[in-house]
Amino acid sequence: MAVPPLLSLADETQYRQYFLNNFVHDNVTTHHGIRVHFKTNDFDHAFYESSQRDRVKDRFSQDRSQRMKWINFTLSDSNADWFQGWIKLRRCYDVTRSVAVAYGDFVVVTEFRANRDGEWVAKSVICYVADNRITKIRQSPPWSLQDCKNELGISCDRRFATLAQRPKPQ
Repeated sequence: MAVPPLLSLADETQYRQYFLNNFVHDNVTTHHGIRVHFKTNDFDHAFYESSQRDRVKDRFSQDRSQRMKWINFTLSDSNADWFQGWIKLRRCYDVTRSVAVAYGDFVVVTEFRANRDGEWVAKSVICYVADNRITKIRQSPPWSLQDCKNELGISCDRRFATLAQRPKPQ
């Protein structure tokens, strides 16, 4: 699939408005048909980066923002590669977190869960150009919809999922 065009807007305010209109207030789904939720404050997490590499996101990233359209294209691309997400603090892979790759080294990280009503939902975590980390990402275990459902205890149709009966903790 051809790489989508870069988004070219005048300033951060316009990128933020584009994000609100096309992600927060719109219906974004994966090619599996799962709705991905975006919150207003996700913009700062996804489109800011650390100028000192100290995890303090203090600089607007034009590079990430220009690829904003790629998020939708990646999530909806049935040919994208999906890998399990790495949880740094636990030092392990997590089948409920995916890293989707469709365009070179651009990645979209998504977290899946079952809500209180047992519905299958996802939330955006972050997107970025992985650069030299893409090789390691591509060596991660593949992400599977079924493995994720099993981990979350989801049964039934993916759009109207219900939580499997679990014993209540004592």
